Amino acid sequence: MSLSFVTLGVGDAFSALYYSSCLAVEAEGQVLLVDCPHPIRKMMREASLSSGVTLDADRVSGLVLTHLHADHSSGVEGLGYFSFFVLKRKLRLLAHPDVTRRLWEGHLAAGMEDLIRTPGGEPERHGLDDYFEPLPLSTEQAVRFGPFSIECRRTYHHVPTTALRIRAGGRCLGYSADTAYDEGLIAWLGEADLVVHETNHGVHTPYAKLAALPEAVRAKMRLIHYPDGFDLAASNIEPLAQGRRYTV
Repeated sequence: MSLSFVTLGVGDAFSALYYSSCLAVEAEGQVLLVDCPHPIRKMMREASLSSGVTLDADRVSGLVLTHLHADHSSGVEGLGYFSFFVLKRKLRLLAHPDVTRRLWEGHLAAGMEDLIRTPGGEPERHGLDDYFEPLPLSTEQAVRFGPFSIECRRTYHHVPTTALRIRAGGRCLGYSADTAYDEGLIAWLGEADLVVHETNHGVHTPYAKLAALPEAVRAKMRLIHYPDGFDLAASNIEPLAQGRRYTV
């Protein structure tokens, strides 16, 4: 069975043109979300129309979070609530413990901790485990999840962030997540059949660094998280297009 993904978003935190970077990875009929910005269901609906791949919350087998910056995690509350109230199930959430450590108290508790279960009733206290099924990723070994095998590696970023290697169907997808330029990470991702790498300003990876990589490396690399002003036509590495399906 093939490994494929649909780009739900390709932009950065400040984009006025694109949704924030997010992938829907599919193998053997199961969908794994990589990051979860808001409005995630609208993103899935629009990507379904453009790609021909049916995507919605009920098809999401699990969510992988690379880090807690809002442009990558602002949709977690909404997707968690939708799973809880509409789908009547917990959302399986995969992340390294360094990422999940502050997920509840530092990110979700303010909006999800107190919940009125019946009209006129008093709020009841809830926690992460009421909405989610946390599954830890490891930098030491791969973690199996359905048809997927997931490996992670820390990146250079403001907050704990992990790059990913996702394997299924005999193929491997590499995903840099947010990171400063890191030759070690490039080599680690290089084991994948296709590499999705970010490029942006500040504490991110400059395009010039990626453009100077050997042609063989660039040939299997695709760009994401690029700024609105990025010259797509001039890039010597193919930028991902929002709402398109790619086969690894």
